Amino acid sequence: MPDRISVVKEQLFKNIFDFANGGLAIVSLKGKWVKVNDSLATYLGYSKEELYKLSFQQITHKKDLNIDLENMRLLIKGEIDKYQIEKRYFHKNGNIVWALISVSLLRDDHGEPIYFIAQILDITSSKESKSQLKILLELAQEQNNRLTNFADIVTHNLKTHTSNLSTLVSFLEEEAHDLVQDENFELLKGSVINLTQTVSHLTEIAKIKSVDENKIEALNLYTFVSQAIYNISAIAKNKNCVIENHVDKDHLINAIPAYLDSIILNFLSNAIKYRDQTRDTVIKLSSQIENDHVAFHIEDNGLGIDLDKFGDSLFQMYKTFHYNDDALGIGLFITKAHIEALGGHVKVKSEVGIGTVFSVCFKRPTTFVLESNTSGLK
Repeated sequence: MPDRISVVKEQLFKNIFDFANGGLAIVSLKGKWVKVNDSLATYLGYSKEELYKLSFQQITHKKDLNIDLENMRLLIKGEIDKYQIEKRYFHKNGNIVWALISVSLLRDDHGEPIYFIAQILDITSSKESKSQLKILLELAQEQNNRLTNFADIVTHNLKTHTSNLSTLVSFLEEEAHDLVQDENFELLKGSVINLTQTVSHLTEIAKIKSVDENKIEALNLYTFVSQAIYNISAIAKNKNCVIENHVDKDHLINAIPAYLDSIILNFLSNAIKYRDQTRDTVIKLSSQIENDHVAFHIEDNGLGIDLDKFGDSLFQMYKTFHYNDDALGIGLFITKAHIEALGGHVKVKSEVGIGTVFSVCFKRPTTFVLESNTSGLK
């Protein structure tokens, strides 16, 4: 007669087995279901009695069966002590359900295999979500490719048409001198000029796409900043601007030379353009390491930007925040696009009447190759 402790243990095992949330099963060496719990029966859509008449092979998807059988063979031979795989079962209603199964082997006192013990978790929802996400990503990529092609075609065609319009306007000016005094002609001429500028902007934006990693180089940030300061030095001198280069001479970043030139020059020219004319203008450029990025800071003591009012639209196209006649509202839009195309991001701190700090985070090279173009000078 079994003692009380054995009875309690047996009842405890039965309760754990029967009422576990996940599927549990004892399977014979030939794959027959010996004992299953309620969760597994519900998951597969069969009654326990129906499952006991089946083997797991009969309801396993053919593409997943061989790997399951091979792992069972390795378990019996003692080459592994357990395995875990994702596999598909056929539900009783014919649908496919996904499971994450963890299998171990029960042996007798002589080391001979008796049963397989399987824990079977339902991962169908997770798999379906991943599948749907994959489909959505593929659709998004396809749509992005279509939009890119559309943008290329439209900008090319518009550029051709605006060029023709500009040429026609020039011909009219040369051949019909009296048109110069015509108000409507002047309006037409101005509209053609504005359209040409808009198409030029759209053409530049259409060029900004995801960057091929093979085109990215390890560039020396200090060298590019020094070159940009030199290129803009005449303007800075004319506007009485002092530009201080505190960028670390050893900081390398992942970038494309043309993009990096454009980014630095745009921030410098904006700092000069939106200077506070009531005080001497000082622009400070610096850099620091932040984990796997280099943070490049452009600090000025200019007019500043009301971020509470304009923060959400700061980098949007055709948005301007001061009353400069030559402000087009496209520079920051393109600059941000260049930064993000390189895998970086930009942040801004600003206070009206105090100044602005733009912080650009560039990715650092993971390996430094001696042949890389660290000078940046082409």
